[in-house]
Amino acid sequence: MAEVRLEHVYKTYRGGVEAVIDLNLTINDGEFLTLLGPSGCGKTSTLRMIVGLEEITSGQIIIGNRVVNKLGPNERNVALAFETYALYPPLRVYDNIAFCLRARGVPHGDIDRRVREVATMLDITDILDRKPAELGGGQKQRVSLARALVREPDVFLMDEPLSHLDAAQRAHMRSELKRLHARTGRTTVLVTHDQLEAVAMAERIAVMDLGVLQQVGAFNDIFNNPVNKFVAGFIGEPPMNFLPCTATSKGGDVVLRATDGSFSVKLPPELAHKVNDHSSDQIEIGIRPINIVAAHHPNGNGAVEVEARVFTFEALGEEGQLAATVGDQQVLVVTPATEHFERGDKVWLEMQTKRLHLFDAKTGLAL
Repeated sequence: MAEVRLEHVYKTYRGGVEAVIDLNLTINDGEFLTLLGPSGCGKTSTLRMIVGLEEITSGQIIIGNRVVNKLGPNERNVALAFETYALYPPLRVYDNIAFCLRARGVPHGDIDRRVREVATMLDITDILDRKPAELGGGQKQRVSLARALVREPDVFLMDEPLSHLDAAQRAHMRSELKRLHARTGRTTVLVTHDQLEAVAMAERIAVMDLGVLQQVGAFNDIFNNPVNKFVAGFIGEPPMNFLPCTATSKGGDVVLRATDGSFSVKLPPELAHKVNDHSSDQIEIGIRPINIVAAHHPNGNGAVEVEARVFTFEALGEEGQLAATVGDQQVLVVTPATEHFERGDKVWLEMQTKRLHLFDAKTGLAL
């Protein structure tokens, strides 16, 4: 096992395409960390630089106190499980797993022991004599993981390992990978665009966008305290609502008024001081769908209630998802399973002011 440090790492491809920009990240010894972000954000490029399949443009990558910039993949003692499995079709599962050990000249007895140990760990001992064409997607994924783990690497890397599996297989493999990490204790990095995978497996999540690391932390920290609008909108399902407003003072209170005039919100003191300390009056409110209550009639309890019209409603079994039009904006709301709404219904949306997030409308940074 080993700590991994990336210090001021850049990756620029031909044509000046900047895939990774000034990345500073420490992956602790034995930690399970996820690189999370949309397609093209630089997470796979980061993984390939760690393993040595891509040269870094500048900066340093340090694995276990060794600078590995000039070392080849075979010298770094890291293992990568590919998104596409990358199994050798003519070889049996046993030989696929043993291939890298044979290439290293490991004695036959040690190869057999290590192959069977990792096969037992991943519950694939019954398919060791099959070829890849005879396997299902979940079995191929296990073989790919076994081939990486059999090397006994210091760092275990996975690039979208569950993307080709169906929903049931993904759920099963998520729990298997978490169990595997608990058993081996290896430093593990998972690349994914699926936040459910990140939340289910990782101890910490590193969110990337456009080649830049946006925020690192446990899911609850990122979910409740996003540093900017991108992180707030990317983390959470359904995504956070954003409503552009203008800040004004009224009788000593700070009031945010929607730019289209559809509503106004008096901020509680803990949020009002953030607006007072900010240089711009152009603010965007962020509020998650789970922090809005939709009702057919106003409650009249003094809370912030916004009149809206139902645009769509989806009954999803355990909950409902309501899209309502507020002025020029569309707002998503998660509703109880017992509630039902029809398109065109007038509804009142009660916003929990203590759950509001505030962002600078120009920079997108959290206040």
